[in-house]
Amino acid sequence: MILWILFALMTAMAILAVLWPLARGQAKHRSGSDLAVYRDQLAEIQRDRTAGQIGEAEAEAARIEVSRRLIGAADAASAAPAPLGSAIANWHRRVVAIIALVLLPLGAVGFYLKIGSPGLPGQPLSARAAEIQDHSIEHLVAQVEEHLAANPDDARGWEVIAPVYLRLGRYDDAVKARRNVLRLAGESAARQADLGEALVGAANGIVTVEAKAAFERAVALDPQDVKSRYFLGLAAEQDGRRDEAAATWRSMLATAPEGADWTGFVRGELARIEGGPGPADVAAASNMSPDQRTAMIRGMVQKLADQLHKDGSDLEGWLRLVRSYMVLGERDKALAAAGDARHALASDPEKLRRIDELVKGLGLEG
Repeated sequence: MILWILFALMTAMAILAVLWPLARGQAKHRSGSDLAVYRDQLAEIQRDRTAGQIGEAEAEAARIEVSRRLIGAADAASAAPAPLGSAIANWHRRVVAIIALVLLPLGAVGFYLKIGSPGLPGQPLSARAAEIQDHSIEHLVAQVEEHLAANPDDARGWEVIAPVYLRLGRYDDAVKARRNVLRLAGESAARQADLGEALVGAANGIVTVEAKAAFERAVALDPQDVKSRYFLGLAAEQDGRRDEAAATWRSMLATAPEGADWTGFVRGELARIEGGPGPADVAAASNMSPDQRTAMIRGMVQKLADQLHKDGSDLEGWLRLVRSYMVLGERDKALAAAGDARHALASDPEKLRRIDELVKGLGLEG
């Protein structure tokens, strides 16, 4: 209620500031201005006389003439009534001011109470923004779909809308769009990989035979295609070939460009299938005693060590193993792991440099 009162007062003040001139009377008549002029002339005559610029006779004659005019102007101002048109105009202005100040705000409030929803609680800004965004996306999708219905051979249009379908969870539409892009724009590793991704989405995350074929075709066109290599590793895991999946993802990490933003995700997937702690492990660890948690960590570290002794090409795995031993307070095992890593990676100077930097950083030297 207080907020309503404040709004009403603010509205009234704003209207008053705009319409105040309408409520005022007409400006003074010209005779009022004449009176002021004649008074100024009398004062000026006196100043000139005092300064010696005119004589006494000239000053007296000028005072008499100005005084006569001043008396005439004063009589005219008191005798002349305000014109009828001016009075009517003043009355009209007052009526308009009253309507604007009183009736318009009351009418607006009544109209809102009749058709509005004053009792409806406010909607959070985030919810309003999300709703606007969703409506905007739907509107844009509808526009593109209308365009494609009239121009079904527009490869660029299909390429634009395909990732939007994927984001909205419209996987079948995404598959259709990706097929049209391949048909109209030609084959490339990226387009084959995008088709495979849409097929995986349509199959609820399963890398189907058709999706795997698309990824294999993409790798044949570009052996370094990241998306296809990841999904081929996932296909191997889903087929029960976890070692093959791990080898695929370790190979991706080994050849990753410096600062690639996807390496963290692939490392997480690699840790998951190599025995790294998953959500269930973390939840279980929270209910363990300190000794039980330490035993669980030691088991995972030992599993990682066993994997590295089978395939020592995984630099990230060796780095993780050395750090893990240091966290457990097992300095000797950390040194031994660093030595094993140097032996396994002896043919790669860059990887050896990374191992040496870690050893130095952990203070294992000397």
